[in-house]
Amino acid sequence: MTAPERLFADLPPDRVVTDPDVLAAYARDDAAWAEAGKSIALVRPTSTAEVAAVVKACAAAGVPIVPRGAGTGLSGGANAVDGGVILSLERMDTIVEINTAERLAVVQAGVVNDHLRAAAAEQGLWYPPDPGSAPWSTLGGNVATNAGGLCCVKYGVTRDYVLALEVVTAAGEVVRVGRRTAKGVAGYDLAGLMVGSEGTLGVITEVTVRLRPLRTAPMRTVVGFFDTLSAAGDAVARVTAAGLEPAAFELIDRACLRAVNAWKNMGLPEDAAALLLAQTDLPEPAAEHEATAIHDCFVAAGASDAMVSTDPVEAEALFDARRLAGPALLWEHEDAVLTEDVCLPRGKLAEMLALIEKIAATHHIPIATIAHAGDGNLHPCLVTPKGDLEGRDRALAAFQAIIDTALDLGGTVTGEHGVGLLKREGMQREVGPVGLAMQRAIKDALDPKGILNPGKVVG
Repeated sequence: MTAPERLFADLPPDRVVTDPDVLAAYARDDAAWAEAGKSIALVRPTSTAEVAAVVKACAAAGVPIVPRGAGTGLSGGANAVDGGVILSLERMDTIVEINTAERLAVVQAGVVNDHLRAAAAEQGLWYPPDPGSAPWSTLGGNVATNAGGLCCVKYGVTRDYVLALEVVTAAGEVVRVGRRTAKGVAGYDLAGLMVGSEGTLGVITEVTVRLRPLRTAPMRTVVGFFDTLSAAGDAVARVTAAGLEPAAFELIDRACLRAVNAWKNMGLPEDAAALLLAQTDLPEPAAEHEATAIHDCFVAAGASDAMVSTDPVEAEALFDARRLAGPALLWEHEDAVLTEDVCLPRGKLAEMLALIEKIAATHHIPIATIAHAGDGNLHPCLVTPKGDLEGRDRALAAFQAIIDTALDLGGTVTGEHGVGLLKREGMQREVGPVGLAMQRAIKDALDPKGILNPGKVVG
């Protein structure tokens, strides 16, 4: 009997995998160049009780655990560690409850984001958080990284929708934190603490989220074309300053448009340096007034062209291009795309976009930029030829320069992808020594043996 077989002897045999090829496939998330260790086993439980059994066994043996959802992360947060166990929640994919009266859903951690959204829509309800990975990413992973998405500019991020969690602690105990009620302040916000903790404080097995009524108003989409990225950033600042609140507000630069065209042959315009997409979901006539005001802000910022569309097919094609931009770059450049995730005060967006162009020139690295422009969350994608080690070093230097620049401008090192492995140094600078000590104290209190996702976030 192998060591993993002895460790998990009480589990059904199909839960434990030791095949080296399978372990290699589960060893890392989608973060380019984040290091990954060699695990001893992959465990795929189907219930919270099985998760608890795995954690208890690992705690007793001192074996580290890396919780994992769909592996769509971009910070190395789900990467394997040497001698550890990969704990995949992918088989825990049941939608337990959709409660129309209370407007909430209860789901296991492995439920895919889009599957919940579709099930909620059948009941006339809507789950707003929609990361670009929504067709594949799971709710447990979304909660662990506090994922955002296209609608977060108006409707908030995952944290704003989490009501309660079922969590397996580092000791293998099962605890429920949070509540199902609309309000509640009984003690510390332990559910909030778990959101964004990246599997370092507990293993999330079930999530209770609030839902909203399904949107039914026709959408108006405003499109603006800009000759420079900084002009597009100025347009975003003008929309914000005017007090406008589009339901989605996205930026796609020329390199991303070209990649999408090359991949999907969508025939998107490639003449402008950047394309801004804003969408309003207000009822009429408020929608028309908001769309017109956004259009005017685009024109005032120097848009080479701007228009308002009520054609849902045209609008969906443009937003599909935004969603496809990241995957298109990966398709075009395989594993040589390093994706950033800095977030800036919206008034600093134009300056940051201009500085990113300077960083690209200084380090001789092509940088394609997509963004949740409405909340200042930029995703510069650093591109290098596959196998170009010298180019990789330049890209990593540019990656760090973007982090430093964002912090200098009052921003944060990660808006929604999490810290994982890639952003640990930047996070330490951002939170400072006292803040870091507080975070490590929480980690030590909840995971005294340090077995939960070691090396991630606080190191």
